[in-house]
Formats: sequence, C-alpha cells, structure tokens
Amino acid sequence: MFDMARYRDICAKIRGQFDAKDAARERGLTLSREVVRHSANAIRAIHRRQFAEARVLLETIHALVGEMNGALAAFPDVKYAGFVHDSQKEYAEAAIFLSVVTGEPLPDPDALSIDYPAYLHGVGDATGEMRRLILDRIREGASAARENEVMLDTMDEIYFELITFDYPAGVTAGLRRITDVLRGTIERTRGDLSAAIGQQHLRAALERVHARLGLEPPAAGPDAPAE
Repeated sequence: MFDMARYRDICAKIRGQFDAKDAARERGLTLSREVVRHSANAIRAIHRRQFAEARVLLETIHALVGEMNGALAAFPDVKYAGFVHDSQKEYAEAAIFLSVVTGEPLPDPDALSIDYPAYLHGVGDATGEMRRLILDRIREGASAARENEVMLDTMDEIYFELITFDYPAGVTAGLRRITDVLRGTIERTRGDLSAAIGQQHLRAALERVHARLGLEPPAAGPDAPAE
C-alpha cells in the first residue's frame, strides 16, 4: 500500500531544498548584476585615470563576489550555470586592466576569489580595453608614445600565454574562443598603431619642409581608426 504520509514528507523535504536553491539563485543573480555594473564603472574610471575611484569600486566588487560565492556554495549546479562565471570574468577584467595601466602587481585569482577559467577569460577581455586605450592615445596625438608599444607588447604576451592552455572547452569554459578573438584584436591594433606612427612621421617631415619654405603648417590628418 502506498504510504501517502511518507510521500508527502519526502515532497516537503524536496520542496524545502528547491526553495532554498531558488532563493540562492535569485540572490546570486542580483549580486552578479551588481558585480557587472560596478566592473563597468571601474573600467570607465580607469580610462579616465580616476584610479582611486576604480580601487574603491574593486573593493566593493570583491565583497559582492565573496557574498555571491557564499550564497551559491551549497548549490554548485546553480553556481556553474553561467552567470557567476560571466560576472567574475568582468571583475577580473577590471582588476587586471587597472594593474596594467598603473604598473601595479597583477592580481591573483585566489586573491580575487574567482574561478580560474573566469580569470583567464578576464585577462583576454582586458586586451580589448588595452586596444581602446591605445586608440585614445592616438587620437590625443601620442601615436609614437613608448606607452603604446609597451601596451601592445603586453597584449602579445597575454595572447602567447593563453594559447598554451590547450585543454577541452569544458575545462577552460571555452577559452579558445577568447584567444581567437584576441589574435585579431592584436593584429588590428598593430596595424592601426603602425599607420598612425607613419602618419605622424609624414606630418613631421611635411612640417619641416613647410618651415624651410616659409609656408603654413600642413592641415591635420584624418582621425584615428575606429575601435
């Protein structure tokens, strides 16, 4: 005979676990959105050279990530559903970009309290911000600045290290896609920087010729390439 009382007790236990998992998921989603939002604001502050503000934001993000990890610790299937990885990746990107721009030590994933695949994805994505910074410097007339060459070298080093992670996509969370995009980003950036330096040298030569002939300086060249 079917034991209805026992069945209801079992269902109540399962329902309680589902309630707890659903609550943890909702809390994790809310925290992940905050992490992404603050990470975007931190990157914006870095581009504006507002480093103190960026550091404050990163400290806030670290606390949010810790809370998110704790809320989902008992439910690994929810934690690894994707949104935690995405938010941790954004945090890593902001923290790594700050260290590159300021010359501070590169943050360790354990210190950031994030998973290793998210960290590697964040390193790769940070190169997009490096490209943006180089283009901004070109627009400001700093085409041949030593900082641009150092930044491009950093992008190269990041790429060559990332491609050594020759593991299945399930291990690296699809890191190969990041490296494929990164390779194109580096080549475009190298081409843009080379073109801008060539234009700068040509303009300097024209200015010298105009000066010798007593003519007005040549008109400014075209804007820097789009991102």
